[in-house]
Amino acid sequence: MPNASRPRRLPRRLFALATDNRLARGYLAVFAASVLVMFLFPDSGLAQSSMMLTAPLSFLGVVLPFGPGTQGGGVVEASTIVLWALWVGLCALVNAAALGALAAARPTTAAAPAPRTGRRRTRDLLAPAVDNWLARGYLAVVAAALGFFLVAVHALPDPGFAGIWPLMSTAPFSILALLVAVPTEDSTLAWLNPLTFSAGVALCGLFNAVLLGRLARRLRVREARPAA
Repeated sequence: MPNASRPRRLPRRLFALATDNRLARGYLAVFAASVLVMFLFPDSGLAQSSMMLTAPLSFLGVVLPFGPGTQGGGVVEASTIVLWALWVGLCALVNAAALGALAAARPTTAAAPAPRTGRRRTRDLLAPAVDNWLARGYLAVVAAALGFFLVAVHALPDPGFAGIWPLMSTAPFSILALLVAVPTEDSTLAWLNPLTFSAGVALCGLFNAVLLGRLARRLRVREARPAA
């Protein structure tokens, strides 16, 4: 019964992708170092680096009913911290698997493929972002967050912290978009700030979607292999 065994094989496939190449293993090593820094220097600016390294999945923790700071006594607080640690570890595993899928990607064309034009090369590069439900679902979340931000900026009298949602949904690379957009905030070109930020966030979301799409492809390929 292949369908019954499929859920049990998924963690093993994720773990294999997260550990079978240097890029994924290097990411896990950096993540482990960030966790160590978080415990050794909890008050330093690097204490939250583990959250950034496991973004955007780790930022979903803001809607989960557990995590550091949960009140309710010693047992409750300890159990929530354990659940939070497991959640962040799972996010790191998924991110490492996505990087592993990117590093393990190999062309499957014939021995003498036809030369590809720049447009076709770009289309092949971006195809993983739209040819599977995982990546398309993520892009839908990014589009909703970005749309809310644009409506809040241009239609509401006080947008507040509307930019936090596209920033979190496309992290960690969206931090670069924020750094690029900030210099225009207090200048005479302040009207460019939301446009620059939105364009940067959209590109970061597309990049994340490509990574997720490649991960979905690799998992699908491993699943389709016949059992020995």
